[in-house]
Amino acid sequence: MKNFKNVFSLLMVICLIVLSACNSDEANSGDNGKGSDTYEIGALFPLTGDLALLGEESFRGVELAVEEINNAGGVEGKKIKLVKADAGDPDAAQSEANRLINQEDVKTIVGSFSSGISFAATEVAERNGALYWELGAVADNVTDREYKNVLRINPPASFFSVVNINFIKDVVAKELGKNVGDLRVAIVHEDSSYGTTIAEEAKKLAGKEKINIVTTQGYSSGTNDLSSVVLNLKDAKPDVLIAVGYLNDAVLLARQSEELGFDVPVLLGNGGGHTMTDFRDAVGDLANGIFNIDFPQYQINREFTPGMDEFIEAYKEKYGHEPRSGHSLANYMGMKVVADIIGEVGEIDPEKLRDAALKYKVDPRTTATGWGVDFDSTTGQNMLGEPYLHQWVDGELITVWPEDVAVEAPSFE
Repeated sequence: MKNFKNVFSLLMVICLIVLSACNSDEANSGDNGKGSDTYEIGALFPLTGDLALLGEESFRGVELAVEEINNAGGVEGKKIKLVKADAGDPDAAQSEANRLINQEDVKTIVGSFSSGISFAATEVAERNGALYWELGAVADNVTDREYKNVLRINPPASFFSVVNINFIKDVVAKELGKNVGDLRVAIVHEDSSYGTTIAEEAKKLAGKEKINIVTTQGYSSGTNDLSSVVLNLKDAKPDVLIAVGYLNDAVLLARQSEELGFDVPVLLGNGGGHTMTDFRDAVGDLANGIFNIDFPQYQINREFTPGMDEFIEAYKEKYGHEPRSGHSLANYMGMKVVADIIGEVGEIDPEKLRDAALKYKVDPRTTATGWGVDFDSTTGQNMLGEPYLHQWVDGELITVWPEDVAVEAPSFE
């Protein structure tokens, strides 16, 4: 009888261990959706530090998309749970991506606005077999590495450069009464992968069009003095200035240009600082007339961007003010694409999600950004996202080119 009790006790212990393991597996399955009522998705953005303004604005778009999806019943009945990660620089991006994947057991991540942060975080995702969806960073090298676990929904920097050169060639030369080959074009850019990629690609495309680049000035986005850069630009006497910077350096460039008497007929900003209402608030009337190439903004042809008005209302209701830039809209649209593809697969399995994404197609003019979706099978880059040209007019950023998305014609007064 004693032996029977010992055997019975041993069997009970074994059963408890097995049940505990099963329960543990089920508890940890929120990241892939099996046996759980949630899908856990990492959200990696710079939420503190120098990049926090647009990092937070980008995260807000993801947050709004998730709330909308969850309030409508979730993805095939399962709610999305965001696991946040604050990555203020590339080093933090690596450590936070590692934490999400190896400690939080997250199998797919969205992010990240900054190209340097994205470059670092996607490398970690690739090594660890997690799928990374880039919704806002633009440097081409994020997808040029042809990683199997990286998909980008927003347009890359090279697409911005195409708009720069095409606008100069097709519109600016005529408006300034010059032949394309006689135009003097300068480039000024912050020196991370974001600014460098746009600058280098613009120089390459300019060469093909016989457009004269008279000077290229790079600088650190953390600088507090651009006077030497501005004086070099002033000496070069450009007709057009292509500028790539974040908020603080964009503001500094505008103010010091005014102080040092540098005035250029056409300034083409490229996303970043020139797109934000904070830029307008900081420089006032100096913003008026500046062009900016970027993700879709809010004064745009609504026939091209169905769902944008609903997004703006949801944003104002949650955050108490208008969206600060189109980055929130781009991330909102991108997060909805991610959720749609997860719904098709029914679980978060990186390989299955990528396979489904490569078959997933959306026509242009059917989303809140106006973008379509068609991922390149080699790079993972969406080929149907495009930046548009906007202009600051009386304190508002108005879409002015190309004509089918514009609400006003570009002004050169």
